Amino acid sequence: MPTPPDQPALSLERPSSEEPQVPGLLRTAAAYAWRIIAVGVVVHVAFSVLGQFHRIAVAVFLGLVITAVLRPVAGLLARFMPRPLAVAAALIGGVVLVLGALALVGETAADQRSGLEKEFVTGIDRIERQLEEPPFRLPPDAFDDLQSRIGKLLSSHRSTLISTALSGASRLIEVLTVLALAVFCGVFFTYSGDRQWQWVCDQLHDGARRQVTVAGRAAWRTFTGYTHGILLVAATNAVLVGIALFALGVPLAMPLALLEFLAAFIPLIGSPIALSIAAVVALASKGAVIALVVVALIVVIGQIEGHLLHPVVMSWAVRLHPVVVALAVVGGAVAAGVIGAAVAVPLVAVVWSVHQALRTRTDGPE
Repeated sequence: MPTPPDQPALSLERPSSEEPQVPGLLRTAAAYAWRIIAVGVVVHVAFSVLGQFHRIAVAVFLGLVITAVLRPVAGLLARFMPRPLAVAAALIGGVVLVLGALALVGETAADQRSGLEKEFVTGIDRIERQLEEPPFRLPPDAFDDLQSRIGKLLSSHRSTLISTALSGASRLIEVLTVLALAVFCGVFFTYSGDRQWQWVCDQLHDGARRQVTVAGRAAWRTFTGYTHGILLVAATNAVLVGIALFALGVPLAMPLALLEFLAAFIPLIGSPIALSIAAVVALASKGAVIALVVVALIVVIGQIEGHLLHPVVMSWAVRLHPVVVALAVVGGAVAAGVIGAAVAVPLVAVVWSVHQALRTRTDGPE
């Protein structure tokens, strides 16, 4: 039956006023959400690819560290000699310095070996007597068969220990290979890093070249500043720890100071771990009182590092909140162990400095 002309036709479409309206906040959140997911996927893929070539990535990172350390020295020597000789002299001087420090530590440990054995035996006996007294009240025969049980445990797991030792030998070869590649990269970065970076920039079109040039300058400035700063912080911590342990009469003061120097490259958690080992050594050799003093030293060094060294030495190069540093260290440790914990903070600092430089360039006058 046809519709009369004076009656409007029935429509199955819902009036526009009844259409569901998505709140603006939800639309904005959804827009950011899918972009964050896309960025997360890209980052995950990038780190997965780097994970397959992690040895090369670590070698390049160490090569950049070597470059940041040697480049000022090579630049100073280049005023008096040709550039290749200046780079070679700086590299040889660095190698001699590192090997000399390791030789000095090894000689110190060897000289103290005989006395250490007696001190540790006496210290272990002292600890056993303290555990037998209140409040622990362990039975006197609790440690009598400890040595035999350890021997039985080692003999029963001999094959596992041998395979672990063999895997450790292969890991040592990998470490030496990575170090050799890092030195190789560091030499060429120090000698002609500017020309190599310029060649990379020349492969890009004009707009991208300007962006990459600004980002590269900011990244290298931050990375070198962080490297020089963390070296100064680590050296200061090592000197303070070495003086304190030597004054307390704790054996192996110099090796423990070197351990503190290496551990300081992992911010916030490296120094406490190294000093905890020193506290164990002090407990076994000098007793509980000296061990408590070393534990107090952990707090003192942490306060000096967190409230004096890092703000004063590194504030001009790395402007990161301590919470960001802590999250970066923990996240790097979860993702890649000790190497990830050491690399995380400079990586986050470089990314943030690049972001700041590009934003300043975009917001600034053309």
